Amino acid sequence: MHPPLAASVDIAGVDGCKAGWVAVILRLGEGPTVKVCPTFGRLLAGLAGDAVVAVDMPIGLPDFTHHGGRGPEALVRRFLGQRQSSVFSIPSRAAVYAADEPFTTIERWYDAHRVASAVARETSEPPRGVSIQAFGIFSKIRELDGLLRDRPDLRARVIESHPELAFWRLNGKQAMTLPKKVKGRINPPGMEERKALLAEHGLERGFLDAPPRGAGEDDFLDAAAMLLIAARHARGEAQPFPNPPGTDEYGIPIAIWA
Repeated sequence: MHPPLAASVDIAGVDGCKAGWVAVILRLGEGPTVKVCPTFGRLLAGLAGDAVVAVDMPIGLPDFTHHGGRGPEALVRRFLGQRQSSVFSIPSRAAVYAADEPFTTIERWYDAHRVASAVARETSEPPRGVSIQAFGIFSKIRELDGLLRDRPDLRARVIESHPELAFWRLNGKQAMTLPKKVKGRINPPGMEERKALLAEHGLERGFLDAPPRGAGEDDFLDAAAMLLIAARHARGEAQPFPNPPGTDEYGIPIAIWA
């Protein structure tokens, strides 16, 4: 029997998406809603001042990394079986900020990736570059990092999670058997597996079958999984990896919660 989808404060689960950020929100006394916002700051502005938010985006950037990324990544991959490749290795702060600019051409984008990889190799042991997948989310990492640097009050209630770790936790500490995507395309059986699990935890199927405009179906389900981790955190049930969390030079926690 799963606990009801409830918390003593407003909660939100968030994932990055093509249009910015997609959030599944549960306000006290209401059913879940979904919202797409162009910036994380605007998303937060639409929530209660004490809302708990779980987001599928790295939080906390170290000066130097070792094998497997910042540290939390290596800790959680061992639980995820064939889904462990979904946990990207995030490099140092210097690498994430090495090419902080809008890219007007694909050539400039690849140039910036090479620059970031060079900095990542200089700030890691063993030396490691940056995967294309990780580089693709650097702008969102910087956006979230800037907010948490400017607003220390957010750090206790805006937490990092990861969808596949969330599904592992919600599935009785068993990794999902099927991928969400195969060769970059939605894998319907994998999506169905996740929808069924989310429904077991209190989200209605009709809601889960209606992703919003601006967000992929997989992004929407990942945000829904983040909502359930936010609920766990609000109830004091979520666990950080590592425990206790580390911190970066700005005092921002470095941990993946589930």
